[in-house]
Amino acid sequence: MIRQLTLALIIVAAPAAAQTPAVDAARAVGGVGERYDGYLGIAGPVAPAVRSQVSRINIQRRALYSNLGSQKGASPQEVGVTAGCQLLARVGVGQAYLLADGVWRRRAAGQPAPVPDYCR
Repeated sequence: MIRQLTLALIIVAAPAAAQTPAVDAARAVGGVGERYDGYLGIAGPVAPAVRSQVSRINIQRRALYSNLGSQKGASPQEVGVTAGCQLLARVGVGQAYLLADGVWRRRAAGQPAPVPDYCR
């Protein structure tokens, strides 16, 4: 099931991951980051407009995960976690990310992408 979802998400992840310039800027300084569950999160102080944009992006992702899940016989949560694996693999140096332990971290130079063991 995970492999089928992964292949399907590769096809659709790019539009779901598309951001706005304000979100991109907040991501670059660690104010916004990817979460293990496939959603964006607020990792530090950001403007209200950025919070609103993150919320809008997460609504789009939730719709995508629900649609894909219904096509593949999976829950939106399963699809989200699978997407999270792909999105965490793309976290750049200096960017924030959240794993299932609930602790926000920032990827350091020389540190591998923060991909949990269950993603492999």
